[in-house]
Amino acid sequence: MAYSDRELLARLVQCEAGGEGDNGMRAVATVVMNRVNTPIGEYSRISQGGNIRNIVFQPGQFDCTRETIGGKYNPQNIYNMNPTDIHYEIADWALSGNRLNEIGECLWFLNPFRPNCGSIFPSNGSGTFHTRLGEHCFYKPTESYANT
Repeated sequence: MAYSDRELLARLVQCEAGGEGDNGMRAVATVVMNRVNTPIGEYSRISQGGNIRNIVFQPGQFDCTRETIGGKYNPQNIYNMNPTDIHYEIADWALSGNRLNEIGECLWFLNPFRPNCGSIFPSNGSGTFHTRLGEHCFYKPTESYANT
């Protein structure tokens, strides 16, 4: 059985940011919904007018959607998540059109596993550093993103 948008977003939020507190999880949900709703660039084409599933399962985007990484089983994947009320509340919050102001229009996040965030992400230069929240760095699109 395929997950509903709500279930899929709750699982992704738990998997990607479950240890980052409410704002960290809201930040991840904000990025996902920014991708779903952006009117330009790669994510606009991928979302095909608002399809969350297309955004979440776009290859190479979220480690939590991969059952294997580097040829090894990835136990931290959305299929192994057991969302609780807070994950569903955050999914509902995001699906209702809410966004975390600190994240703005960011389309990317990553955990650099170091104290500093790089100034550009992804490597093609289509995103520039915006803010750090908890362990995650968030990146907003540059003008070049429109051409992706």
